[in-house]
Amino acid sequence: MRVLIVGAGIAGPTLAYWLRRSGHEPTLLEHAPEPRRGGYLVDFWGAGFDIAEWMGIVPELMRRGYIMREMREIGADGRRVASIDPGDLIGLAGGRYVTIARSDLAAVIMTAAQGHGVETIYGDTVESLHDDGDAVHATLRSGAERTFDLVVGADGLHSRVRRLAFGPDEDYERGLGIAVAAFEVDGYAPRDEDIAVAHTEVGFQALRVALRDGATLFLITFRHDGPIPEDDVPAQQAVLREALAGAGGEVPAILDRLADARTFYFDTASQIRMPAWSAGRIALVGDAGACPSLLAGQGSALAMIEAYTLVRELELAGGDRIRALTAYHDRLAAMVLDKQDAAIGLGVAFAPRNGLQLVARNTIMRMMTVPFIARLAMGRSLRDQFELVPPADG
Repeated sequence: MRVLIVGAGIAGPTLAYWLRRSGHEPTLLEHAPEPRRGGYLVDFWGAGFDIAEWMGIVPELMRRGYIMREMREIGADGRRVASIDPGDLIGLAGGRYVTIARSDLAAVIMTAAQGHGVETIYGDTVESLHDDGDAVHATLRSGAERTFDLVVGADGLHSRVRRLAFGPDEDYERGLGIAVAAFEVDGYAPRDEDIAVAHTEVGFQALRVALRDGATLFLITFRHDGPIPEDDVPAQQAVLREALAGAGGEVPAILDRLADARTFYFDTASQIRMPAWSAGRIALVGDAGACPSLLAGQGSALAMIEAYTLVRELELAGGDRIRALTAYHDRLAAMVLDKQDAAIGLGVAFAPRNGLQLVARNTIMRMMTVPFIARLAMGRSLRDQFELVPPADG
């Protein structure tokens, strides 16, 4: 089966890898001219880790990733508010846990896919899609025309495939009232190696992590309703500066380094909720069809789970595309909905609305320093509500 996959983030290359391994002919199409860099760090574990093991990429993920030794909350005066040892979490996961840049995770998966001979096209995207029932005819922005048996949108929160096949973003996107900025700078001080240092006030959280080679990653979440400037970095940085005006702690020093940012990511924290992830010969995986939002903390692993499950259902259906796409949605929909519902309440952790929420948040963090409470809470968060079937070929 010839399959066009639009988007080369996490879901797309994972899907391409397993389709190729299953005997299909996937083509990866990516709008960006080259693999994306920057973004934010993700904690990677659970069922996504299983898939990575079956792909043979865990050693490289561990090499590129980080094992954090402390999650530290500090006040505006720099004093410690709370400190959490991630060691308990890593232990509960049996050591199958790593913190890694999302772009590095994507790069490792892409290398595995290309190692299996997956055709990859950068700097292009779909202009139109026509499903005539027997095939999908895709016209690319470059003018090229291709025909496929199946088209899969893996092109993220603002999916072009979703808009073309299912309708406008506003039909499915649910904003959570929070915006996210992530950027990297060189030579920032202080540095706290293998420690995630956060400072939270009413309306925002600023977190920093020391990366290799003298770089520091900043992840800022803040209350913001309404649209954000698209494809305009200076305007986006202006929104960020305005939102954090008057903030204390290291925030003024962090904002002073915005002009030096070597990467810059800016978007809303939103969810995509859809009644179905396929229509005819066009389907969606990852954030394109079921984004839980950055607040959920499991979007990358969920994208891999969806991609792997889609291929397994195609195998089990013996070529019955309709049966496979229906089963793919039915097997995952309840789990995705649970994760989305849980993420809605997490906004208080990333950007408290008021002083009462801030006090409650910090109190919970202090409680997490008690080993018994930490193990209980972390153990629950580590339990995936979905069990994967290993690949038939091992």
